[in-house]
Amino acid sequence: MNGYTVEVEGLVRKFGDLVAVKGVTFNVDRGEVFGFLGPNGAGKTTTINMLCTLLTPTAGRATVDGFDVVRHKREVRQRIGLVFQDPSLDDRLTANENLDFHAVVYAVPHSIREKRKRELLEMVDLLDRADDLVITFSGGMKRRLEIARGLLHHPRVLFLDEPTIGLDPQTRRYIWDYIKDLRKREEITIFLTTHYMEEAEHCDRIAIIDHGNIIAMDTPDNLKNMVGGDVIRIKTEDDARAEELLKEKFRVNILEERDCLCFEVERGEEFIPRLIRELDVPIQSISLHRPTLDDVFLKLTGREIRDDEADGLAGMRQMVTRVRPPFAR
Repeated sequence: MNGYTVEVEGLVRKFGDLVAVKGVTFNVDRGEVFGFLGPNGAGKTTTINMLCTLLTPTAGRATVDGFDVVRHKREVRQRIGLVFQDPSLDDRLTANENLDFHAVVYAVPHSIREKRKRELLEMVDLLDRADDLVITFSGGMKRRLEIARGLLHHPRVLFLDEPTIGLDPQTRRYIWDYIKDLRKREEITIFLTTHYMEEAEHCDRIAIIDHGNIIAMDTPDNLKNMVGGDVIRIKTEDDARAEELLKEKFRVNILEERDCLCFEVERGEEFIPRLIRELDVPIQSISLHRPTLDDVFLKLTGREIRDDEADGLAGMRQMVTRVRPPFAR
């Protein structure tokens, strides 16, 4: 067998005349943390729905842990874990009872169930709250329990949709510590979606998807190297006039942003003094920074990913209720 856990070749999905996914091709290595990054409507949710057997591809092929997502749906479902963006725990049950319900659905043998539950609750630091109602848990605790639940049946691939959305920065870091640790402990492949650019930095590789096409795929560092120079953002008293001067006099290409002028230059620290001296429009603010993943997306698409454009697997929560359990025939 090769080293890939997920293999995708020419995957297409149409909804009537709308082509949501336009023949994407990519592989995910075993044990890799792989990130899908893109705005609302880009096709990342549709792609993952196909990988999880919740949608049937219109064309192309995909395998998960060696099993075809169309011809071997039952085997694929046995090998994946899902953590949805929206809360999916039953608040009226305890942590233990939520795990028990999942164990029954996935036919986890009773002989190993208690040991597995204890291991996972200990891993996510919830063992002392095992018999407490989930309604009493904080948002971060619920997220950790959802991760534990997704791992209960020993999946080969764990799909995480926006794993830290809505959590405070400290809890987000805490969750990522668990995600990194579980990859080592469980020898698992992690496939996540996120619109937090700094969160994507945790991935081994990132695929940027836009309008149904993967437009770039590489490590975070290599993607940032695509931007090239330093990134300068300025706000002036007359941005329209400043943009004309920047193009004509300074020969820079303006990247689209909502509230400022953004462009790339080599040796930005040397360029800024000249800009201040020679730009005939009063500057209100100016900043310089090394390229980030925000800048990569801006360079590739000409726009930013806005928070309210982020999508994920929210639809999967409703769809999964219509899918047979993995052991059903």
